[in-house]
Amino acid sequence: MFGWFQRLIPQAGDFFSMFERHSAATVVAADALLKLAQGEGDRHILLSTIREKEHAADEVIREVLKEVRKTFLTPFDRGAIIDLIVALDDTIDEIQGFASAIELYDKSDFDPDMKVMAEKIVDAVGLIDQCMPLMRDVIANGAKLHALTARIVAIEGEVDIVHARGLKENYARAVQDGDTLNFIVTREIFKHLERVADAFEDVANQIDGIVVDHA
Repeated sequence: MFGWFQRLIPQAGDFFSMFERHSAATVVAADALLKLAQGEGDRHILLSTIREKEHAADEVIREVLKEVRKTFLTPFDRGAIIDLIVALDDTIDEIQGFASAIELYDKSDFDPDMKVMAEKIVDAVGLIDQCMPLMRDVIANGAKLHALTARIVAIEGEVDIVHARGLKENYARAVQDGDTLNFIVTREIFKHLERVADAFEDVANQIDGIVVDHA
């Protein structure tokens, strides 16, 4: 009797696949960030890879926002869906910000602490990528998701410690060498790496919020 009516109702969009696609793009971008910090691979190819993945992620967020508007049944609250995809997008945007900065300043030598921060970023992004398939069943996977997000938040704290140490060493070196320009550029690169960490922590918090609301 109501079959015709049900066919008129937009069904739940495949938001999970979109989350996973966005996360996969961020994983590739983070790997390229790490290679840049370590001085590995072709610099131009790595910078191009980050740009391409950031653009691909932008396409995904547009798809999500379009689906949210037209979908009647969503797996989570619409606001939660938007907040999660925006947090995910902020992460890859900040990776792009790092890439743009090193291109602008022609930065090719990176402090050891920058490399450590980049390694931790890759670790955290990898954990986010593990979270995405688990979001398909929050009730069953709530405990796993909580454990993963706790580790992501812990990594952000570790990045903060390395960031502070790197800034301190950068300042001490500037005082000794008197190289103000290098001090400013190095501080800027550290800032971009720290912003990536802030962004992935927000992703963890958004996931936790969904778990609390639905598990």
